[in-house]
Amino acid sequence: MHITIITTGGTLDKVYFDANSEFQVGDPGVAELLAEANVTVPYTIVSLMRKDSLDLTDDDRRAILRHVAEAEADRIVITHGTDTMVDTARVLLGVPDKTIVLTGSMQPARLRVSDAAFNVGAAVLAAQTLDPGVYIVMNGRVHDPRRTHKNRSERRFEDD
Repeated sequence: MHITIITTGGTLDKVYFDANSEFQVGDPGVAELLAEANVTVPYTIVSLMRKDSLDLTDDDRRAILRHVAEAEADRIVITHGTDTMVDTARVLLGVPDKTIVLTGSMQPARLRVSDAAFNVGAAVLAAQTLDPGVYIVMNGRVHDPRRTHKNRSERRFEDD
């Protein structure tokens, strides 16, 4: 089994510069998280883009779709900003014969207190065990992108 991990940016990779929340999307943090966790499942990381998910366009989503469809691996993890994660997941629903798991974080991986490591670990495990389909893995749960949404005030994903 081999997992392709596609990074697109989002909060997981954000780097903050001051108290006014000035940020940029930095280098993908997933490689460091997986190394720290001593993950042994074979994986390849593809850094596709470095964007806040609110800045993703339809062209960006088509690029993600194309990379997923063309990936040799049939197990895919996508790190993505949480604000439009559901939108991207829904674009991917038609990809056959692949297990596609989107995840992200509410706090950057570079912060001491962050959900990034937990969510990435859960996504890697989900990609290994779930049947083909598209899933969102956040907050210790697996969500169907057709029936979930981000609850901003509670900082979590919930089923409709």
